[in-house]
Amino acid sequence: MPKFALTAKLVFGLALCLCAPLALAQNLPVTVAVAGNVATVRIDLPTQQMLAEVILTFDDSLGLTPGSLGVSAQLVDLSSPALLGRLPNASLNRLDPSFALMVTIEPPALGGLSFQRTVHVEVHTHALAYTAGSQLRLFKAPLNGSFRDITDEIAPGSVRARGTTGGFSQFLVLTDLRSSSEVVTDKFGRLQSLIAALPLSERGPLQMNADAAQSAVNQGQFGDALSSLDQLRARVVSRAGTAIPSQWRATRDTDNQAGELLAATSTLAFSIGYQRDFGR
Repeated sequence: MPKFALTAKLVFGLALCLCAPLALAQNLPVTVAVAGNVATVRIDLPTQQMLAEVILTFDDSLGLTPGSLGVSAQLVDLSSPALLGRLPNASLNRLDPSFALMVTIEPPALGGLSFQRTVHVEVHTHALAYTAGSQLRLFKAPLNGSFRDITDEIAPGSVRARGTTGGFSQFLVLTDLRSSSEVVTDKFGRLQSLIAALPLSERGPLQMNADAAQSAVNQGQFGDALSSLDQLRARVVSRAGTAIPSQWRATRDTDNQAGELLAATSTLAFSIGYQRDFGR
């Protein structure tokens, strides 16, 4: 497979190091490499120390190159009212001063990128410490829009925050101190809204699965809830690209309903599992 590399280096007047709080709003150098359906983004501090690596794994991409992704990275101001206003709960969703990083992936309209179904996103950093039951989460927002939790997994090494998306464009890793029950309720709400937007012929079976999962959670039957979500996911996969639209394009003229449903189901399953295992 051909491999592409793109390096964007900016000039900075202030040097930072990993041991200092990263609270200044400024752009960071990024290097993007692409091999097949995988794009790897290296994000450096101005001192050339690596701050994070973002790995994007596409189910099925077309026109994937470093330039077609439109990646940038920025250290954000922890106290910015504009940023805090984009979080679900500014008092309970917290940026760590050592990792105040926002990654923007905004593919240019004429860049030629398209994909089917989903993109799996991993943000890997040594600036944060992993603990079992971690409340670190991967959040995503449309450009300048509201952030929501898309976490599929928080894994060690030092921290690998993973999630799934049917589109782009901005990502943060936050500590989420909201209760699991609140998060699960919010995620059920999003899933239900996505199902409601489908053609009428597709809603019924998926609605039944979602309702069964929600009823099972209400009764503390977490295994049954996850089983119902597995059934929902399997039906979406089987209908994707035929009865349920499944393509995202940089021209923004398609609606990737299958990808968004799969992403919503995956992160909901994570939060149900977390509530089962940790009860928070």
